[in-house]
Amino acid sequence: MTQERGIIGKAVGGMIRRSVRKQFRNVYYRLDPYWDHPSPGPYIFVANHHGWHDGYLLFHLVSKVNFPSLDWIQEFASFPLFAYVGGMPFPANDPTTRAATIRRTIRIMREERRSLVLFAEGILHRGPELLPFGTSLDFIRKHVPEALPVPVAIVYDYAKHERQEAFLNVGKPSVDPRSDLENLLKQTRSQLDEVWPLLARGTPDVNERWYARRLSQR
Repeated sequence: MTQERGIIGKAVGGMIRRSVRKQFRNVYYRLDPYWDHPSPGPYIFVANHHGWHDGYLLFHLVSKVNFPSLDWIQEFASFPLFAYVGGMPFPANDPTTRAATIRRTIRIMREERRSLVLFAEGILHRGPELLPFGTSLDFIRKHVPEALPVPVAIVYDYAKHERQEAFLNVGKPSVDPRSDLENLLKQTRSQLDEVWPLLARGTPDVNERWYARRLSQR
């Protein structure tokens, strides 16, 4: 079981990676020690939704930790090929389609033990605050009680580089994912100057590229 399904999935995955490489200097991540020896899952990766690229970053993360995941996408109709990397339709003004997606999600999580990426706030919005969670998380937890909610803090930073950098901090399974996500966001913002493992390499700053070019010419 992989995140990218077939040749089309690999092509879509390649598109996602190229986009992240172009838009970011680097993407970093940290894992709670729990992930040294995790349970088989499934998991619900509960992330804040403060940036357009959140879904792309979670694609990198679930691929890295090797827990193939489903992902509800509001604009799925614009690019249905996302289905080949776990995407599912979740249009804002179509309750019938949303209900069908939730039912299918529950079935797949039960039968195939796939995990779920969930932006539980429900909408993309400017941070840094965390909005109230909708009902979807509790509904999935009720119908797939073996699924473990995991807070994932995503923090973007523009301060020191030409392109933004992203930091993903992955907690351990939580009984109060909203509170733990809020705390994890604060912790992450306080640790941006520390050394983080690399999740995805992006595009160096122009001065970094010039420096590398000068070295290569010596």
